[in-house]
Amino acid sequence: MNPSKRETVLDTAEHLFYEEGFHATGIDRVVAEAGVARMTLYNHFPSKEALVESVLERRYRRYLDDLHDAVAGRGNDSAVAAMAERHNEWLRTRSRSGCILLKAIGEFQRHRPALAERGRELKRELLTLISEALSIDGYHRDEALAERVMMILEGANALAPVLGSERVVVQVESMLASVLGSTAERSS
Repeated sequence: MNPSKRETVLDTAEHLFYEEGFHATGIDRVVAEAGVARMTLYNHFPSKEALVESVLERRYRRYLDDLHDAVAGRGNDSAVAAMAERHNEWLRTRSRSGCILLKAIGEFQRHRPALAERGRELKRELLTLISEALSIDGYHRDEALAERVMMILEGANALAPVLGSERVVVQVESMLASVLGSTAERSS
């Protein structure tokens, strides 16, 4: 499969999996919407699970890379604030229906636990990035603080479909300011 067809399959599958669910979206639907032959898809993705994993890896890698870029390009701004701002932009533009990884963990926990575990591994990468951003901002290595920040971001993912992304973004900013402002863990 040439790269453009592979990307078309991944783009199509990502859209369908995100909007309609992993189990609700069959390979025939992906093939039809991507405009490729079934054999073409299976030449590159030997199973639906392989396609799902590739979609999750690619989308979450884009998200993590985007957060890394925000931290690296923050200038004199707070690393955590830059990361949260970029996260909020994802909520506004790409994740209004919540997090695709959390959806995958929920859908695959019982029947494909390896896929659910891969989702958890990717989420742990986010926790590591949050810890690094907190260190840049002068906070001591504090696992509990990193987890609180992650809970704010992940809570925003979970509630964006309920409250709407704009309301959730306002709450993320307020909650982060409150959590970080009340933390006496910052080093001098």
